[in-house]
Amino acid sequence: MLNVGIIGASGYTGVELARILAGHPEVRLTVATSRQYAGKPLAEVFPNLRKRVDIVCENLGVGDLLGRADFFFCAVPHKTAMDIVPRLLDAGKKVVDLSADYRIHDAAVYEAWYQAHSSPQLLSEAAYGLPELYRDTIRAARLTANPGCYPTSVILALAPLLRNGLIHTSTVIIDSKSGTSGAGRAANVGTLFCEVTDGFRPYKVGGTHRHIPEIEQELSAAAGHPVTISFTPHLLPISRGILSTTYASLTEAGKEADLQSLYEQTYGSEAFVRVLPAGTTPATQHVRGSNCCDIALQQDPRTSRIIVMSAIDNIVKGASGQAVQNMNLMNGFAETTGLMGAPFFP
Repeated sequence: MLNVGIIGASGYTGVELARILAGHPEVRLTVATSRQYAGKPLAEVFPNLRKRVDIVCENLGVGDLLGRADFFFCAVPHKTAMDIVPRLLDAGKKVVDLSADYRIHDAAVYEAWYQAHSSPQLLSEAAYGLPELYRDTIRAARLTANPGCYPTSVILALAPLLRNGLIHTSTVIIDSKSGTSGAGRAANVGTLFCEVTDGFRPYKVGGTHRHIPEIEQELSAAAGHPVTISFTPHLLPISRGILSTTYASLTEAGKEADLQSLYEQTYGSEAFVRVLPAGTTPATQHVRGSNCCDIALQQDPRTSRIIVMSAIDNIVKGASGQAVQNMNLMNGFAETTGLMGAPFFP
């Protein structure tokens, strides 16, 4: 039985980690940290965990955590994570970091979009935690950088086309929509019920969203050359879910290819990527609460473009579920352990 800790258990990713781990047969949750709720049972903070999780939140420094678990999920904001992760690794622990601090391989790129990096020596070591693309690297890692939610939906959608040279990379346009949980649990006027319900709006327009360098890094790796994207996120008046619609012009090879078969062959053995039948479209309510990514594609013969649509639950496949998937790989468990529950509906 693997002893596991959650650092930063009071946010949406923290509670989702606790929910998933409560049903995982190979692990024991032994510590959960929270400054705000120190001394309170986690199930009191999140009543959905009653009779499932009996752990009490603690406000602990890294030194106090080391004897409490062998594996840690670091679910704290960027900048905070880089102050914690190196000390855990130095003590021989394995870590999945859910912040952005170790996702970007190039320190200069990270610092241009975030802030100064205090442990850049770990950037080349950290595995990028998208199992469908980097499973073998993750298995051998002691530090895995869990992907962002938008990047997960986009990279899985475009990787088959890019790897096979089937689209003109200069034409990639990404239109994504997310539920409000993507903004975190902290109080924010922009995500209050009255500010969000009955409305729909874009944000971080004009190439300013911090997930752009992460998306471009991984799309470039798939294509084998630099890829620059146009990316516009939108805020949906729902709690969970991301729907990304990507557009690109097909190359001559792409126009001739059987793209539906390509996706079915690429992801046919993947437990969590579901390629939908031709002519159907994904929906956020069909992946809600699950570690699934639903993908569908449609060619537009008038414009010679391919339209790829993907849907995930931003808190599960876009965060905590994928983190557990990575933990499974890093510890030799079956990759699907604890994650095979069907989406809940409605």
